[in-house]
Amino acid sequence: MLVPAAADTDLPGVSMIKPVHGLEPQLRENIESFFRQEYPRFEILFGADSEDDLALQIIREVGARYPHVESRIIVHGLPPWPNPQTYSLHSLAREAKYGVIVASDSDVEVAANYLREVVTPLLKPGIAMTTCLYRGKNVGDFWSNQTAMLMSVEEPAGALVANLLEGMKFGLGPTIAVRKEALEEIGGYEKFYDYSANDFILGNLIHKAGYRVVLSSHVIDHIVNQSTFKKMLQNQLRWRVTERYCRPKGYLGMGLIFAMPFGILGLLAAGFLGHWILGIALLVWAMVNRWIMAFAVGWAVLRDRPLLRKLWLYPTRDLLGFIVWCMSFGGTKIAWRSSRFELQGERMVPRKDAGEMP
Repeated sequence: MLVPAAADTDLPGVSMIKPVHGLEPQLRENIESFFRQEYPRFEILFGADSEDDLALQIIREVGARYPHVESRIIVHGLPPWPNPQTYSLHSLAREAKYGVIVASDSDVEVAANYLREVVTPLLKPGIAMTTCLYRGKNVGDFWSNQTAMLMSVEEPAGALVANLLEGMKFGLGPTIAVRKEALEEIGGYEKFYDYSANDFILGNLIHKAGYRVVLSSHVIDHIVNQSTFKKMLQNQLRWRVTERYCRPKGYLGMGLIFAMPFGILGLLAAGFLGHWILGIALLVWAMVNRWIMAFAVGWAVLRDRPLLRKLWLYPTRDLLGFIVWCMSFGGTKIAWRSSRFELQGERMVPRKDAGEMP
């Protein structure tokens, strides 16, 4: 959403809340990007399970270089809720002193105008929440790149289509800016303490409360470093299984958006009938179709420059996406960090067989 620039005197104070959990790739750069905001009044609250969390030392070192930025660390203890991230956000939101809360993940990097662009839409009457598109920034290898392409093409494409057809009725996890009174009106974070997709549910409840949720024009970088196929698959399955429960009808239709499976099917069917040239043409068209989509979303919309250099790989991402989509119908078990859960509807229940991988 494009909005006119606002004067500093019109901008509300902002409390940025950010759960952290151990060391992550590029954590120092990520944290520092939030301290560099060109915004008149804001504070940053970091939440951790324990005082010995390794991320806290980096936060203290970065904070010492920006003494003019108010920042605090909240050690809230081990989460008693099934969703540990939601509990951390809840603990931080209670300490927030400003009327606008901006929640973000620890694995994102933002530009200096980030706060200004995500908060400005909230100045308009009726808008209580904004959220951001994001592009994957790969700092790993081939498997990391598969997830980075997912973030730079498939995920934003889905959000853009939803916004075009029905408007935003959900949030995107890497960044959510919400008016504090609207958050309290829907019951706060404790309202969905055991939901897997807290970003989706928060936006959905804000919408149902009669407020507008808008998509900001700001695009952030989501850092990706999944060094193994197993870790990549585990994360993508968690996202897809959760999405299947949140938007069951839309998720079922997602199977039709993949091009490579139909290209391969066309190749085999045409070959079986003796028309190999036609089959090869169908497969090539499927590949070209994926390259066009990746260019249109990843570059034209998100300006993901590294994606341009690896555009030729996107058909493999499309095929992998279809495989993960099929696998997501095979169960309800998900993994998050070192914890194991089972989804019962949209709710998370800790698994008794926690020692087993899904």
